[in-house]
Amino acid sequence: MKFVVDTNILITFFWKDSFTKGLLLDQNLEFFAPEYSLEEINRNFSEIIKKTGISLDEFKILRKDLAICVEFIPLEEYLEFLKNAFSIQNKEDIDFIALALKLKLPIWSNDKQFKKQKLVKTFTTRELVKLISSKD
Repeated sequence: MKFVVDTNILITFFWKDSFTKGLLLDQNLEFFAPEYSLEEINRNFSEIIKKTGISLDEFKILRKDLAICVEFIPLEEYLEFLKNAFSIQNKEDIDFIALALKLKLPIWSNDKQFKKQKLVKTFTTRELVKLISSKD
């Protein structure tokens, strides 16, 4: 199964004993995110370090691991789908919607704003786990 992943989900990858990390490392799942989300993680590294209690070195290692688990897609590859995504309320989510439209994939996010839009199917972590469990 394949999903576009929201930045907030990706940030939980840095938490110690992260349940999300286990999902992102699952070999049976493929994940994609706008390159913008990796830039956002890099921009907010000090806040992530502070909230998670990890060191800068741990952050750097985990960021490399994250880039192996998730394929980060440059804007140019989904640019033509941005105009379709502009109909959503939360403009911060436009890149994720556009990428999901391009790849014809659902989004994995716990952000309630994603559930309010009707362009792309969205799964919360709980729904994703339930979906994966039903496939076993």
